[in-house]
Amino acid sequence: MATSTINPVKKWVMRQYWRMQQSQSIISMGLLGSSLTLLIWPYVSWRFSKDCSSDPCFSNSVLGIPATYLGLIGIFTSLVLIVLCIGYFYDRVFSLWTAQRSVDFERNPFWTYALSPMFMMNMAMTAENLKRSSPDDADLQKEMDWILNYCKDNADSEMWARTVQHWDKHMAEETPTFWFLDEEIMSKARSQNVEDGD
Repeated sequence: MATSTINPVKKWVMRQYWRMQQSQSIISMGLLGSSLTLLIWPYVSWRFSKDCSSDPCFSNSVLGIPATYLGLIGIFTSLVLIVLCIGYFYDRVFSLWTAQRSVDFERNPFWTYALSPMFMMNMAMTAENLKRSSPDDADLQKEMDWILNYCKDNADSEMWARTVQHWDKHMAEETPTFWFLDEEIMSKARSQNVEDGD
């Protein structure tokens, strides 16, 4: 069996990285809040101690809850609110996410030069329909042929192989050799090793 052109070590590392990313926002907020809370606490803990006799100080407990816990919760909550305020300004005031989305599109090959299998099929079907509806338009025929060739070139990828193997496995009939492809491309797609590891 042919193997994927992607380095398996890189792919394994990036799969683990993707898994870590899934929970990083919640974990980082907890780590940030708890770390900063514990760093700030030594500077304000005197306000929550029994020896404090000045007016701004809290009593040693409120409703039976030790003032120390209330202080720690207050600091943590304040830090989370500060982060949320920064997020609000990032989103609503400065709109930095619009530039981020632009960079995401620029760096995503499937929005620039590569085609995802589903989008490739849509392009090929649209091009074929335009070809058949305008047989006398030589310029259109030439352009649609170019698009079909572009789709065919993009079928020589791991993404296409993964899709064909999934269709073969889950559909009642084997994936057909589509009109803009050939048997060599389909055979190559079926022979690639694209199984996900652990």
